Formats: sequence, structure tokens, C-alpha cells
Amino acid sequence: MAASRLLEADTRQIRTAYFLKLAQPGKRPVDEDSHCCPQAGASSSPPLGISTMKLFTGLILCSLVLGVHSQWLSFLGEAYEGAKDMWRAYSDMREANFKGADKYFHARGNYDAAQRGPGGVWAAEVISNGREALQGITDPLFKGMTRDQVREDTKADQFANEWGRSGKDPNHFRPPGLPDKY
Repeated sequence: MAASRLLEADTRQIRTAYFLKLAQPGKRPVDEDSHCCPQAGASSSPPLGISTMKLFTGLILCSLVLGVHSQWLSFLGEAYEGAKDMWRAYSDMREANFKGADKYFHARGNYDAAQRGPGGVWAAEVISNGREALQGITDPLFKGMTRDQVREDTKADQFANEWGRSGKDPNHFRPPGLPDKY
């Protein structure tokens, strides 16, 4: 913190001195390295302080970009792992084939995904909402459910999804007799 204030003060002093030289009538700024006046039409390099300032600004911007980049990679990794958690819960539900366990597996998949972080929460929400939307179309066709039945089932599934995503214990929905494996 103190080093950045010192650097800021030094940079301000160098910049002020450079612009004061420019402001003197009839005089051109002296090139600090060669100790002579630049030729007419020749480009003069800025004092060391301004180049250093540009360097530090560039370094700060690069570190910010890399920091944001790593956050995106972290988010995507969490989302990928959360999607795998959702798939594992779905696979376990299919394997268990246990009547009344649907809500438990919804809550468990969302809970496991949410434990991964914000990316996992996002993946769980997108997958859950997509699955419920798809079931709204397929359940009446393949299971013979009415719209009211689909609406009630979707409401109960979404309640279990949100329960798990919020970090609450998915065992709240665990039906008696479900094997410990799940």
C-alpha cells in the first residue's frame, strides 16, 4: 500500500516536471538519457517515469484479465462437475427404480451440484429447469398424465430442486426403505 503511494507520488512528480519543461516558451524538453535537445522533427522518448507507469498499468491490466479468466475457468469447472453430479443422481434414480424416491434424487443432485460453487448452482438450475420443461411435454404423451398432474409434479420437483440447491439436507425427501447405497 505504501509502495504504491510512493510510486504514485514519484510518477506525479516526474510527469509534472516533464510538462513544465514543455510549457516553457521557446524551450524543448531535454531527453533525460542523452542530455541534449532533440532535433526538430525527431521523436523524443518520454522520461523513464512515464514508461514505468505504462509498464505497471499494462501489468495490472494483464493481471486483471488473467484473474477474470481464471474465475471463468473456475466457474466452468464447477458447472461441469455440477452437471456430472446431476447425471449421477439421475443415473442412481434410474438404477434404484424405487417408488417415491424421485424428490430425494432431485434434492440430492441439486445439493451435490451446489456444493461445487456458483458454477454448480447454475448448472443444477439450468438442468433442473430444462428437465421439468421437457417433462411438461413428454409426461402427458408417454405417461398419460393430465396437465394438472404435470403441473403438480413439476411444482413438487422444483421444490425439491430448490431445497437441494439451497444447501438443505436432501435426506428430508428420502423415502423409507431406500437402500443405503443411495
